[in-house]
Amino acid sequence: MILFIIIGVILWIGSFTLKSNVSNPFSKFSNTLKVIGVVVIALGIFSSMFKQIDAGKVGVQSLYGSVQSDVLESGLHLINPLLEVTDFDIQTQNYTMSAIHGEGAQEGDDAIRVLSNDGLEVVIDLTVLYRITPNDAPKIFKQIGVNYTDKIVRPVTRTRIRDNAVYYDAVALYSTKRNEFQQRIFKTIEADFKTRGLVLEQLLIRNINLPTSVKASIESKINAEQDAQKMTFVLQKEKQEAERKRVEAQGIADYQRIISMGLTDKQLQYESIKAQKELAASPNTKIIFMNSKGNAPVILSDK
Repeated sequence: MILFIIIGVILWIGSFTLKSNVSNPFSKFSNTLKVIGVVVIALGIFSSMFKQIDAGKVGVQSLYGSVQSDVLESGLHLINPLLEVTDFDIQTQNYTMSAIHGEGAQEGDDAIRVLSNDGLEVVIDLTVLYRITPNDAPKIFKQIGVNYTDKIVRPVTRTRIRDNAVYYDAVALYSTKRNEFQQRIFKTIEADFKTRGLVLEQLLIRNINLPTSVKASIESKINAEQDAQKMTFVLQKEKQEAERKRVEAQGIADYQRIISMGLTDKQLQYESIKAQKELAASPNTKIIFMNSKGNAPVILSDK
């Protein structure tokens, strides 16, 4: 657009140069060149009156440094050609600070190093999800500029994390108090962002690294607790097995006591006769010797 106007002005000026130089064989084209220059200038001015705002963005208008309060929504707009329009992304954006090279928004180790309540250094990897409030885009452009990520998002996040980490021990940050810490820093950062025209959508603590010595002691403690739980389970199982055997033995003893108290000699003799009768009827039994004193018979069988 501006380029069209510049080219048109050059052509228009060039037409006067050709006209003044009569000896130049191209001087007869000066009027044509002037017309072309005017047309190009007109096209540049006309095209600069239209501004397209892409989806997910808003346009902030400024005229000679004076920022307009209203924003241009996505779509095609007819504007003052003298206005300058700056696009602002209102979609969800993320800013990652990580100790892994090439993973964060900045090159190198960009993790947040904080001191815990017990004086230990804790390294935190974090991702911030945020977006611009569309109606606050002019205020951001006027007070902060287009580089709001490095001016607001990064320093505010790092400062608030350091301010709140001092309320927790290193082990608590790593384990039991992690969610509480995340909710606490979310509230403080959210309030700071809101005053600047930014909306904090989510705060993701991706990793918390403790000093090597502390991490080793935590792992040893966890292993010891797992071993203790395993031993408790084994002891409970052995105790249940011992109880089962005791109940079984008690049942056998009770059974034998009941049998010994309930059986008489005549009942035993009757049961013996029934058994002998069944054996005698068997086709495999050949000889049966009966004892007159009531003792058990001697049975020879041939199968």
